[in-house]
Amino acid sequence: MHHKITLKNGLRLITSNMPHTRSVSMVFFLGVGACYETEPEAGISHFIEHLCFKGTEKRQSSKEISEAIESVGGTINGGTDKELSTFWCRITSQHFLLALDVLTDLLLNSRFDDKDINQERQIIIEEINMSLDSPRQRVDMLIDELLWPGQPLGRDIAGKKETVAALSRQQMLDFFSQHYLPNNTVISIAGDINHEQVQDIVNQTLGDWRPNKILTGFPSKDNQEAVRFHIEHRDIKQAHLCLGIPGLSIFHPDRFALDLLNIVLGEGMSSRLFIAVREQQGLAYDIHSYVDHFTDSGAVIIHAGVDPRRVDAALQAILIQLSQLKEHISEPELNKAKELAKGRLLLSLENSRSVASWSGVQEILTNRILTIDEVVSLIEAVTIEDLMRVAQQILLSEKLNLAIVGPVKKKESLAKMLKL
Repeated sequence: MHHKITLKNGLRLITSNMPHTRSVSMVFFLGVGACYETEPEAGISHFIEHLCFKGTEKRQSSKEISEAIESVGGTINGGTDKELSTFWCRITSQHFLLALDVLTDLLLNSRFDDKDINQERQIIIEEINMSLDSPRQRVDMLIDELLWPGQPLGRDIAGKKETVAALSRQQMLDFFSQHYLPNNTVISIAGDINHEQVQDIVNQTLGDWRPNKILTGFPSKDNQEAVRFHIEHRDIKQAHLCLGIPGLSIFHPDRFALDLLNIVLGEGMSSRLFIAVREQQGLAYDIHSYVDHFTDSGAVIIHAGVDPRRVDAALQAILIQLSQLKEHISEPELNKAKELAKGRLLLSLENSRSVASWSGVQEILTNRILTIDEVVSLIEAVTIEDLMRVAQQILLSEKLNLAIVGPVKKKESLAKMLKL
């Protein structure tokens, strides 16, 4: 059970009582990320997230910020995604006030010191270099670029080295003042708490935070009419491939049907892809699929690492499974997918941070919080006919996107294979 209130400044507070725990997790969700950035600003949300941990007037360094929490056994961190940014802390319940003070301090009172900016700029460039050097991460970047070419969703969250190198302090301050607002923030707190006490404390602490007009993000477009593919040749031992298909937004009524379809296809060791590609044909060690849901777009992505000499065979095996998915799904497969979806959902909510994230993510992205029982009911309501309809609508030849990183040169032959 959760309680939600909205303060006068538009700040939304969600509290979830978990009396069986001794911890409290507090997550600040802000409606800002890569999808709110122009091309020259690419990476600015991620850069700001880093800078918020560099120091405030009260806590002069990142060491002082982290020590404040770690000295009492807690954990603190942040994260930037395509459509949201987070600042979070997990701590024992007796130190709840400390967690609120530290998170509020770094979010509202960060100095954005020139020295810190220049130092962090180099750190982020090294983070980008690390991602570029990782074939597994690089292929994920490439498939996003193919799915959303020239759009914020297609850009890496960290930005490019060129944009990170060019961002100024004033750009960051302007961007921060436009997006880091109480009416663009959800605070989700879960654990050993009292709803009324937490509400009073948060109101006293953040009630004077001044709101402003919220800027919208940049919408995504799905205008794909033909196959797209990109091969980045690298002299490595394994070829990493991603096959991506445009999917459904978080608001689409068929999103849960697509989630179940993905489970049948490639989630878990009993999925079709795992059995066919790994267990039966021995073509890959890692083969799986996953679904992304954004507010106005989505994707289904299959990832595999294979012997470069067997890329053709692996791709063909994957395409066969996609084609067969459009033709037949059995009742036992659907039932197993439902049980897996429900079980993993319930198991994921066994700690306070997961519970806080469950409520907060839904609220910041959709302005609505589905309960566990509501989601279970939606999963149970999906039929075989729903899965077949969604598969036939989404799994189309002209919507295929293929990205490969590795010692592969057969561009033309691979492109010709991309048919369902």
